[in-house]
Amino acid sequence: MLTLLGPEIFHDQLPLGLPWMHWQVRMDALSGFFLATIGIGVIAVSFYGPGYVLEYRSNQHPMWLLGLCTGLFIAGMELVLLADDAFFFVMAWELMSVSSYFLVAFQHEHADNRRAAFLYLLMAVIGAIAIILAFGVLASFSHGFGFDGFRNTPLSHFWGTTAFLLALLGFGMKAGLVPGHAWLPEAHPVAPSHISALMSGVMLKVAIYGLLRFAFDLLGDVHWQWGMMVLVSGTASAVLGVLYAFQQHEIKRLLAYSSIENMGIIAMGIGLSMIFMGTGHGELASLGLLAALYHVLNHSVFKNLLFLTAGSVLHQTHETSLDHLGGLIRRMPKTAALTLLGCVAISALPPLNGFVSEWLTFQAALHASSLESGVLRSMIPVAAAALAFTGAIAAATFIKYFGIGFLGLPRRHHAAHAREVTHFGMLAGPALLAVLCVALGVIPTLIIRALAPITLMLLGTTLPGSAADGWLWLSPGTVREASFSAPFLLLGLSLAWLTVRGFTFGMNHQPPRRGPAWDCGFGGLNARMQYTSAAFSQPIRRIFAPVWELREKLKGRETGTFKDIPIVYHLEVADRSWHFLYAPLGHLVEQTARRVTRIQTGSIRTYLTYSFLTLLLLLGIISG
Repeated sequence: MLTLLGPEIFHDQLPLGLPWMHWQVRMDALSGFFLATIGIGVIAVSFYGPGYVLEYRSNQHPMWLLGLCTGLFIAGMELVLLADDAFFFVMAWELMSVSSYFLVAFQHEHADNRRAAFLYLLMAVIGAIAIILAFGVLASFSHGFGFDGFRNTPLSHFWGTTAFLLALLGFGMKAGLVPGHAWLPEAHPVAPSHISALMSGVMLKVAIYGLLRFAFDLLGDVHWQWGMMVLVSGTASAVLGVLYAFQQHEIKRLLAYSSIENMGIIAMGIGLSMIFMGTGHGELASLGLLAALYHVLNHSVFKNLLFLTAGSVLHQTHETSLDHLGGLIRRMPKTAALTLLGCVAISALPPLNGFVSEWLTFQAALHASSLESGVLRSMIPVAAAALAFTGAIAAATFIKYFGIGFLGLPRRHHAAHAREVTHFGMLAGPALLAVLCVALGVIPTLIIRALAPITLMLLGTTLPGSAADGWLWLSPGTVREASFSAPFLLLGLSLAWLTVRGFTFGMNHQPPRRGPAWDCGFGGLNARMQYTSAAFSQPIRRIFAPVWELREKLKGRETGTFKDIPIVYHLEVADRSWHFLYAPLGHLVEQTARRVTRIQTGSIRTYLTYSFLTLLLLLGIISG
């Protein structure tokens, strides 16, 4: 907290690592903020987890392994934030990745879980290689692995861009940015729900930390061209992520694609900050960076909330598909209320926290007129329009999520007999996050002030004084241009609700008459008359059909009459990136593995020859 609210920077050295190079640790405003973000998610999960994992005790899954890997996972994330040299950073990064691999593969008896875990580990290895190469570029010029040496080493534009592209590939892949995103909707849904919350709500932010640390702190000389790359990647991630999320019917898969969207929004703020910084607009750069950091915190809060409440639904119903749920608002009212608040927050509706950070991102984009380049002045508004489109589809996505899953009639036996969770922690953890969703939306000016030391450290500037015009108004520029008062908005909404309630009560003191819903004369409503997930998203699916790889099947029409045999409609929405990126990569790995196996002759003499030739090669390199 001291490092976040003040200019203090703490250095230390751990007696670990290589004999000639101990691990260096550092805590400053940036690492302090991300440590606080991780802490919020871990506290909520620590309340929730003990009640959720009770069902695993009756299975063959070792609980000690789940606890050990969870602890190592959290420790790895925190050590990444404290690392001040490349060697320690990579070690902590790999600890985070490998421990989370075992968490994804925890229920390894399912083939889909093993496949998702392998894909996650493969992409983690590729991303780690890119990060190591990025650090290698800096180390080759600084002649050391310490971050202090990296900061004081000037790079040419070519080598700086090379290092940045490698870092963007490595950290962007872990963050789920397009096109390195396909592992995320595979891995996050199969992990235990409280682990999914940590991975989506917390681990992805560690990747954002790595990108910020590398670009703004270690490289330092930020170029606007880098910002355009990040902005384009973020815009594509936001649009494609929300479009894919809208088409999902599996709850956790929907939330995972939504995380890709929100990582894209964060990347858009970072890209705008880099563009403004590279063109000499320091105050606007701080606005873009503050928008990104605020959305980091907001997404961590409401995505943890939604994954935990989704875990409660899964725990009580053992159903993962929206089309198998319905009517849960009556059977799980507390979980439904918490889910509704999370849906409002992630849809960026005021006065909750998601609105504030997206509004700040819009404000940064609307200052594109300050740039001299006509190309930038035309491209940034396009990105802003894409962000507006993203917000509209996100709202529709979570209307579908809550409406189909919690409203209407139950569609399956498990949903009809569901009960509210009874473990205190499974309600206390989400309730804590729900309170934070409201608090971060109502008092954003206090959070903006707390984040000011980060922009001052990374950019050398912060928002002008009008950005903190009292705690009631948030004005990222001048009051004449744009301002927002969340407390007044909350007060207005409360007064409007009380007025409507009072007017309704004054008109009729009698309680409203309740009766069966009108069924158009069909003889009684039933669950089959309700909208399904595929039906709800059908109009958008028809408009943007080229975005997805759609596989639709209709069974029953050819085999009998409508009266005798029911018609079953099956929809599968596949990610096109599999065909132009992941499938060729997998084919290349398989072909390489087949060729490598040719050296495995099974003869001990051949292996001794390999060892002898390797020894001669190493001796030649050392002596040379």
